[in-house]
Amino acid sequence: MSYSVGQVAAFAGVTVRTLHHYDEIGLLVPGGRSHAGHRRYDDADLDRLQQILFYRELGFPLEEVAALLDDPEADPRAHLRRQHELLTARIEKLRKMAAAVEHAMEARKMGIDLTPEERFEVFGDKDPEQYAEEAEARWGGTEAYAESQRRAARYTKDDWKRIQAEVGAWGERYTDLMAAGEPPAGEAAMDMAEEHRRHIGRWYFACPYGMHRSLGEMYVSDERFKAFYDAMRPGLAEHLRDAILANAARHDS
Repeated sequence: MSYSVGQVAAFAGVTVRTLHHYDEIGLLVPGGRSHAGHRRYDDADLDRLQQILFYRELGFPLEEVAALLDDPEADPRAHLRRQHELLTARIEKLRKMAAAVEHAMEARKMGIDLTPEERFEVFGDKDPEQYAEEAEARWGGTEAYAESQRRAARYTKDDWKRIQAEVGAWGERYTDLMAAGEPPAGEAAMDMAEEHRRHIGRWYFACPYGMHRSLGEMYVSDERFKAFYDAMRPGLAEHLRDAILANAARHDS
């Protein structure tokens, strides 16, 4: 059985234009054509489209999706296992964050003050003060640590929500930047790295370029931080590290 491009677009929740684009770049070439030359998609095409959309949902750019799906040694079942693992991890992270946000909302409604531990739950497994703790442990930055503690003590629940929103918005824009193929040393990536540095300075502690370089290296070497950034998009930790180094060099020159 075969389906028209309009039917497939409706099944998959994508636009006809998207399917045309996938055909033009060779990512999803329909298995047949009607007598009038219109695209016709068979079940194998639908399977491939499902794989494409899974990988796209996970943040993979189209060229990486094509390379993965066209690997002659790849087992289709391996794709499904990998996607299941990645999606399960994301679902669990989002579930924990949703539960934490619900808890914060209920506490506000009931007029309950959250404990410091509960306050940080809106960030999932990542404690915002981890920046400062790592700075003290790795560089003896006792003043930076003390400053972050003084600031955090003054923050309200709305402040923590604003921090979370800033991190989320920054992550979405950085993911889009990578998907567009922007290199780490490009102006856009360096500007995002500079925004990242200023976020730390605004909310936690002064972060000169030397310290930002060290943080960038830590995002790759420390599995906790690498997992946090790579959860936004695979490879983001290393891309950000390189953008941080390029941005620091730009300002040193």
